[in-house]
Amino acid sequence: MSETNPAAATGMSVDAAPHRYTAAMAAEIEARWQDFWDAEGTYAAPNPKGDLAGEPEMVAKPKKFFMDMFPYPSGAGLHVGHPLGYIATDVYARFHRMTGHNVLHTLGFDAFGLPAEQYAVQTGTHPRVSTEANIENMKVQLRRLGLGHDKRRSFATIDPDYYRWTQWIFLQIFNSWYDDEARKARPIADLIAQFVSGERALPGGRSWSELSAAERADVLGEYRLAYASDAPVNWCPGLGTVLANEEVTADGRSERGNFPVFKAKLRQWNMRITAYADRLLDDLDALDWPEAIKLQQRNWIGRSEGARVDFPIDGEHITVFTTRPDTLFGATYMVLAPEHPLVEKFTPAQWPDGTHQMWTGGHRTPTDAVAAYRAQAAAKSDVERQAEAKDKTGVFTGAYATNPVNGEQIPVFIADYVLMGYGTGAIMAVPAHDSRDFAFARAFELPIRCVVEPSTASDSGSAAGRGTDPSTWDDAFVSYDAKIVNSSGEDVCLDGLGVVEAKARITEWLERKGIGEGTVNFRLRDWLFSRQRYWGEPFPIVYDEEGIAHALPESMLPLELPEVEDYSPRTFDPDDADAQPETPLSRNEEWVNVTLDLGDGPKKYRRETNTMPNWAGSCWYELRYLDPHNSEQLVDPEIERYWMGPREGMPHGGVDLYVGGAEHAVLHLLYARFWSKVLYDLGHVSSAEPFHRLFNQGMIQAYVYRDSRGIAVPAAEVEERDGAYYYQGEQVSRLLGKMGKSLKNAVTPDEICAEYGADTLRLYEMAMGPLDVSRPWDTRAVVGQFRLLQRLWRNIVDETTGAVTVVDAEPADIDEETLRALHKAIDGVRGDLEGMRFNTAIAKVTELNNHLTKAGGPVPRPVAEALVLMVAPLAPHIAEELWRRLGHTGSVVHQDFPVADPAYVVDETVTCVVQVKGKVKARLEVSPSISEEELEKVALADEKVVAALGGGGIRKVIVRAPKLVNIVPA
Repeated sequence: MSETNPAAATGMSVDAAPHRYTAAMAAEIEARWQDFWDAEGTYAAPNPKGDLAGEPEMVAKPKKFFMDMFPYPSGAGLHVGHPLGYIATDVYARFHRMTGHNVLHTLGFDAFGLPAEQYAVQTGTHPRVSTEANIENMKVQLRRLGLGHDKRRSFATIDPDYYRWTQWIFLQIFNSWYDDEARKARPIADLIAQFVSGERALPGGRSWSELSAAERADVLGEYRLAYASDAPVNWCPGLGTVLANEEVTADGRSERGNFPVFKAKLRQWNMRITAYADRLLDDLDALDWPEAIKLQQRNWIGRSEGARVDFPIDGEHITVFTTRPDTLFGATYMVLAPEHPLVEKFTPAQWPDGTHQMWTGGHRTPTDAVAAYRAQAAAKSDVERQAEAKDKTGVFTGAYATNPVNGEQIPVFIADYVLMGYGTGAIMAVPAHDSRDFAFARAFELPIRCVVEPSTASDSGSAAGRGTDPSTWDDAFVSYDAKIVNSSGEDVCLDGLGVVEAKARITEWLERKGIGEGTVNFRLRDWLFSRQRYWGEPFPIVYDEEGIAHALPESMLPLELPEVEDYSPRTFDPDDADAQPETPLSRNEEWVNVTLDLGDGPKKYRRETNTMPNWAGSCWYELRYLDPHNSEQLVDPEIERYWMGPREGMPHGGVDLYVGGAEHAVLHLLYARFWSKVLYDLGHVSSAEPFHRLFNQGMIQAYVYRDSRGIAVPAAEVEERDGAYYYQGEQVSRLLGKMGKSLKNAVTPDEICAEYGADTLRLYEMAMGPLDVSRPWDTRAVVGQFRLLQRLWRNIVDETTGAVTVVDAEPADIDEETLRALHKAIDGVRGDLEGMRFNTAIAKVTELNNHLTKAGGPVPRPVAEALVLMVAPLAPHIAEELWRRLGHTGSVVHQDFPVADPAYVVDETVTCVVQVKGKVKARLEVSPSISEEELEKVALADEKVVAALGGGGIRKVIVRAPKLVNIVPA
């Protein structure tokens, strides 16, 4: 449409205005200045020990390190939603360069991952080939936006020089253990020394010298921060691979292919992130992060205080963790997770006499019942198992445990609503006071005993007045503010106590009896760290003929990915839960089976054929930005301290600002914090936290149009008629949602840059609204920011001749109204840019520019130059061009940002509204600093106010100096 056509934006023909700012001129200006910035190294951030290119040491400046979350180089390229955060960080970085800071801002690529591997499976193209092509395409798109990145520091996680250090960090974690007393990681050699000296006892009382190599490896594996274990995983035979939880649908099938997914145990690498649970929680307090993200991490870590209790069974015991030990007398049965290792041990061959028929699931023996139920549970995802299903399922194991507080024999069930991944994988069921246990007890006709008394005085809803007979209840009664009842044994009585007192008393009793202890539990589980994929970092681990894992020496790093003939995983019968995955790396026999000298002569070894997850490379990339070409160290300590070390207000150090989506709240952000803490404990870095300040940008949304079948149709081809929307003559529905290729509503930055220029795109994305909220994309509205740039251009350059039209003038020669408009703009824009309020900064620039347009005549040089400097962080290309045309030789990037004169920022007078009975009766021009007492006197003396009062009395005067007086007559 013509109103969005840049050529029609001014109503003048191109021939009549050959020097007018058009899309073609914008493209020429932008390309030329991008070349200049690259050639001059304009955005190079020098390190404290000298520039990366070997130039002299930097001039002392305060530093700022700003980062964007790693982009993944998709084959689809960028749409206009992707650069929102990149542009915002770039504006912020440019502003800080202009306020005297040494700013490090760069961008790399998170390039390992499943999409490239899937493409390789489909096409046979090596993942590196497609990934590197995608990176080059993305670099072109990002460069066109004028982002001020220090390109010398860029890299991709697939670069062997990069993942060499990812492997090195893995080895530091593998060769470390967590010392609970010191509350820090220490080298595994320190632990071995404790075992050798006898300072730390070994299980079974044996000495270190008595243990075989395999036994020593098993002992150390219980302590290492990176360890291999048989872990439950989501196994999909139809795809031939293990899936992450996010790749499994709610009904327990693969998101790709819709194949059944089973729970299986496989030998997997894990990271002992749980050792850091307390520190990960505690250190959140000092971080400048959104409270919503902190809350998500706290909930994910899930710290809860309670007690571990042992329930005797067949000469041994089942241990449970409970946050409510005060309800032990109400435990009438137990439930184990189907995967619990004790299930088989305690399952008898025959049903005990008197077993309730419904407990057996219709099976002849407990063994049959348990096996059938385990198979049923294995077909469900953890999400599905935790869902509040109406019907509770489970089966009796045939075993009974003893409730330690009253000696009652209580049946032991398995049920899928209990997960092995939380607590001990076993619960004591108190059905009167837990809704899930209540539903299960009702379904299986199990006893329900009230031990926490509902109070008619303080409780509301269904709890009020229902008494202590659970047979009359519709649901469990849960309260932390009630008294304990029916809880008296031979040597312990909780009756009449409040919950807090009862928890303390029963915990003390359990510890005295040696059958339990007060403890802290966490929802956080150790991080499953291996994938049965090709496209990932190889583990720097080999196994000897006894199956013992050995770390490769640093001299053998990087261990590069070998070539394989087939990237596809081997698939199996989709219903064959017992099949075992075959990793692509295992097919390269020459690479897998090697002879190495690890310090004790040449021996045969087998390489690890799993690869690291795609999270690995993004756990530490902020450190590589600091010292990207260091081949001797992970990072030079002095350089790391300069950019990331602790300082005032940043007790744990870290990046000054990290910008990215909120979707990474508990995965990437938690993993990166864990790696930072390990490296900090081992003395490799001075920063215990990777990112001091976090900012989550919102999402750019777009309208999705769907036909009667629910299929998305191309948004660009939809027509609007009389409030309805049509595609090829058929009416379609419209809904605001995500932008993406699959939804056929993506708009590429290339399209907008071609039609308007990158500066216009930058301004539009920053002007759409507050940065942290989602906003709808409207291509028709982009032209508004293009017109702003055209007016800015016309205020400085003659569109007919191309000559600069500004006039030299001293401040004394500039009219006061313009000076006030200028300095108010400077003050407001400076504050808005510092506060990342880019939309309001643009509004203030627009207001000043409009003032100059309306004033007419040549713009005074001091005003024009200040305006260009204010625009520079937001629209850098046009600012560079105008700065050069104004006669300056240095780049605008490193000029000082204007400073407002306070004398012109404060208004000489402001308008005060005076209301009588809520209606405006007078408007007074008063001093901004007028006191409330003086303002009241002036208002009451005004003749219009006196007339409005008509000589009547006054009941109340409300004064909000200097802008409002509200008078309430008597």
